[in-house]
Amino acid sequence: MAEHARLKIETGLAIYFCDPQSPCQRDTNENTNGLIRQYFQKGTDLSVPRASELAAVALAPDTRPRKTLGWKTPHEALDEFLRSAHTATVATTG
Repeated sequence: MAEHARLKIETGLAIYFCDPQSPCQRDTNENTNGLIRQYFQKGTDLSVPRASELAAVALAPDTRPRKTLGWKTPHEALDEFLRSAHTATVATTG
């Protein structure tokens, strides 16, 4: 995030940083790190595994059902959201 100021100016996005030593402010990040550590121990050199192995590990959390999503996978929840958003914007005549 070395270019965060530039990103904020060019996109208009609000950029926030968590306080140091405050994992409670980074719930999703910490949870994802825990899921990834099921495959790689902390401190593992990630330049050693093959790209296909890294891709498989990256796919695992994305295809795992989440309690916060009503036990849907992130893909299922996004798909449902996009379908409902699309239907909500379609005008009906009658």
